[in-house]
Amino acid sequence: MNQEKQYDFIIVGSGIGGLSSAVVLAKNGYSVLVLEKNNQIGGALQVFSRDKCIFDTGVHYIGGLDKGENLYRMFKYLGIYDSLKLRSLDRDCFDLIRMPDGNSYPHGQGYESFTSQLISLFPDEENAIFSFCEKLKEICDFFPLYNLELGDEQAYYNNPEILSLGAWDYVNSITNDKLLRSILLGSGPLYAGDQQSTPLYVVALIMNSYIKGSYRLVDGGSQIAKLLVRELRKYDGEILKRKEVISANYGDDKNITSVVCADGTEYRAKNFISNMHPSLTIDVFGKEKFRPAYRDRVQKLENTASSFMVYFSLNEKSFPYYNYNIYEHFSYDCWNSINDNSENWPHTLYVCTPASSKSEEFAESVCVMCYMNLKDVAEWEDTYNTTIDPSERNAAYLQFKKDKEEQIIKRLETRYPDFRSCIKNVYSSTPLTYRDYIGTPEGSLYGIKKDYKNPIGTTINSKTRVPNLYLTGQNIIFHGILGATIGAFVTCFNFVNHIEIIKKINDYEK
Repeated sequence: MNQEKQYDFIIVGSGIGGLSSAVVLAKNGYSVLVLEKNNQIGGALQVFSRDKCIFDTGVHYIGGLDKGENLYRMFKYLGIYDSLKLRSLDRDCFDLIRMPDGNSYPHGQGYESFTSQLISLFPDEENAIFSFCEKLKEICDFFPLYNLELGDEQAYYNNPEILSLGAWDYVNSITNDKLLRSILLGSGPLYAGDQQSTPLYVVALIMNSYIKGSYRLVDGGSQIAKLLVRELRKYDGEILKRKEVISANYGDDKNITSVVCADGTEYRAKNFISNMHPSLTIDVFGKEKFRPAYRDRVQKLENTASSFMVYFSLNEKSFPYYNYNIYEHFSYDCWNSINDNSENWPHTLYVCTPASSKSEEFAESVCVMCYMNLKDVAEWEDTYNTTIDPSERNAAYLQFKKDKEEQIIKRLETRYPDFRSCIKNVYSSTPLTYRDYIGTPEGSLYGIKKDYKNPIGTTINSKTRVPNLYLTGQNIIFHGILGATIGAFVTCFNFVNHIEIIKKINDYEK
């Protein structure tokens, strides 16, 4: 590697936003170098293996992948769709919402299935259910790139009031049925749904994509990252691991000239794109280089909640494979449990059986997620532990995890009475794990919290005040695989012909 070479772009971080940006730019003739601090690429696409089981750290299912849908066409353009190992979730139930009384309510793929099944369970609420679905579609129409279209007068930036609708308030306005409210918003952990802040547009963009094609990645989500790296190298792009960027050098024109890594190496480029969280970007690239008002606003923004994840490897043929996700609610007030760490924790569990190529009848593992905030592990906040910088946390931390694992197992036993006998081994992660490996402040699941009461203040532009520094990733538009991929295109449209790119994307089958 010639450190004296000047690239057109250096991208800091190999999450899907960084890798997708790299592929788009390299495909359009730019020289690109991606620098990743970890030994494994992919950010939240990272996986780990235990007991011959592959566990995803952050991506458990993705939407918008039916033929002709938005992510399908973007993945086609990026050159990775045809090589993905996918499994479509059940068409009549991709998400199952289970309430405290044990009753279950399906979310079906396709709006016809979604509405008809709920109407059969809530016949007196037909108007509310139709209104909810029509509102989701209506809001999505205000986001041109989400629909792979060029902007017009109906775009959200010309109609900012679209960003000021609260999801919880809207659902309360269309129905007085408290149970239906909980069912419509029962997949809240997908976006860290919060009564006080979550905008309706976040719910609309995410739910609409899953209704239009929900899939699991067979044998783990890291295949997306590997395929993007393959495409990057096809266009002569480069990627280096174990390269943690810690600072930047500037020229007389206030442009960045190079970045410096923790090992002392230095890399030069004309432009720089950060896939890091915006507040970490400010820290790394120099607080003094950003206007105080911008710096203070970004660093004061609240982040979404983090999680406690439990990964179970299972005894052979002991537990069924469910080709849908299960949201286990132990409180009817499911959107108020996000910050509750009382003795009745956890109030909500996200449960999935990862798709394995070995069997479609039995699960070889189970992943469970529930909310947890960094303050719950504040005792160990000053510790740091990753594969390339290992540091064992103390016995009290291990006992904390063990106690939380047991609480979750007891919750699972109320829904799956024989579950304990199925367990081979248990592994878990806390907000500290997510913070250290993914690099999000407080171990946040989905980055900056969007707030319908302050839509402009919680919106991040891809351009920064540093002339040749740009942002990409989940904080630009919205989070998740789809959101971060769209964010990558938004960033790249500062440099490539967006009309031409969108036309090429739309040339793929609709």
